[in-house]
Amino acid sequence: MDTGGNSLPSGPDGVKRKVSYFYDPEVGNYYYGQGHPMKPHRIRMTHALLAHYGLLQNMQVYKPLPARERDLCRFHADDYVNFLRSITPETQQDQLRQLKRFNVGEDCPVFDGLFSFCQTYAGGSVGGAVKLNHNICDIAINWAGGLHHAKKCEASGFCYVNDIVLAILELLKQHQRVLYVDIDIHHGDGVEEAFYTSDRVMTVSFHKFGDYFPGTGDIRDIGYSKGKYYSLNVPLDDGIDDESYHFLFKPIIGKVMEVFKPGAVVLQCGADSLSGDRLGCFNLSIKGHAECVKFMRSFNVPLLLLGGGGYTIRNVARCWCYETGVALGTEVDDQLPQHEYYEYFGPDYTLHVAPSNMENKNTRQLLEEIRNNLLDNLSKLQHAPSVQFQERPPDTELPEADEDQDDADERWDPDSDMEVDEKRPIPSRVKREAIEPERKDSEALKGTAEQARGFDNMATNETLSTKSVDVRPMAIDEPTVKVEQETSNKASDPIYPKS
Repeated sequence: MDTGGNSLPSGPDGVKRKVSYFYDPEVGNYYYGQGHPMKPHRIRMTHALLAHYGLLQNMQVYKPLPARERDLCRFHADDYVNFLRSITPETQQDQLRQLKRFNVGEDCPVFDGLFSFCQTYAGGSVGGAVKLNHNICDIAINWAGGLHHAKKCEASGFCYVNDIVLAILELLKQHQRVLYVDIDIHHGDGVEEAFYTSDRVMTVSFHKFGDYFPGTGDIRDIGYSKGKYYSLNVPLDDGIDDESYHFLFKPIIGKVMEVFKPGAVVLQCGADSLSGDRLGCFNLSIKGHAECVKFMRSFNVPLLLLGGGGYTIRNVARCWCYETGVALGTEVDDQLPQHEYYEYFGPDYTLHVAPSNMENKNTRQLLEEIRNNLLDNLSKLQHAPSVQFQERPPDTELPEADEDQDDADERWDPDSDMEVDEKRPIPSRVKREAIEPERKDSEALKGTAEQARGFDNMATNETLSTKSVDVRPMAIDEPTVKVEQETSNKASDPIYPKS
């Protein structure tokens, strides 16, 4: 009997988890430009590790359908999305005013395939939310997502489209309350801003604060109006280690889960909070970072795991591979398997790397003050907010898939003659044919989704948009696996001035 997608019992909860994993083999081809620290190739490196550790066989593997323009416009402004769709490296010099208006050009450069890249990573995150909403999995993973800085009308911090906000909006169709937790070293400002006046989404961000991008995330920023006390910010200093981090993370998140009682959780797993990150200044080990995933998993609440920052790409791949194992309840061996990117991980060729001996500037007194302050704020939330029962947005409907077909080809088979990658240099400019997958008419799909109780359309419209939010169904993909072809450009880049 096939058990694909069922993880092993693990930890104190000891409950099996079914995991859906989203990956597009083209994602590693996108290139921000010479010297830019954001390298989508890290997603392909992560996928190669998962394949060679044999973890893909324990998950349902999906290639996401690209998010459509109207899906992106559920949060982003129409003119901003139109700009992202139309701008190219060849035409950008003719649109200088628009580039400035939408904050595109420096940290967020124009590159070949930019809009397709946005559609791909957003499609994976929304697709994961749809799988969770339809109870197809317990945990959904999209390491290409987690781009938490993007705003309604502008790009920011290497992020163009805020896939996290879009995924949360999808989850809100099914769940009264959604919790967002951010362990990237940078403040999750775009997500916090989107839901700052809502009591249906609680945002909790653990980040470096003080003369550091994006400059927001003060502990005194707690939300506004109905959203007061539903934004939590945990400001940290350089050198925080595993012990200090979890002195805050576990009691704060434990209290949040008790008081807020979310129906679903989104965890942004930015890996720039790891020790030795090219742009970061924390001192977390991979196991310390992954302990956050393990802790969130223990609550047995539908969980969406997303990527985010991370600029020492060999450590990003290590981290997200290990955290995929944590999601599955599978302990992976420290010795890395031979694979096409093996040379990146020398001289030790191990999954785990020791943290440094850098100074931890987070004193116990400071940590206690932060913890007490935030626990006090949480005590002011008497109970989980109720949601008025009104007409709810329609479900994003899920095409019915043939089970035999799912089982036959959706997982990577180590015994097959398919190569995960062929050695081939990456072209400096990506040329892609966009083939739009055929979508079934939404009317023909009516009734396939589970109809849940109607919830309030959203308690977020004060911040999301002055216009009504488009909540029409977003198409979701059929399981598939494709052979990806490319390797990496390993040339060392100069240190980038901003994160």
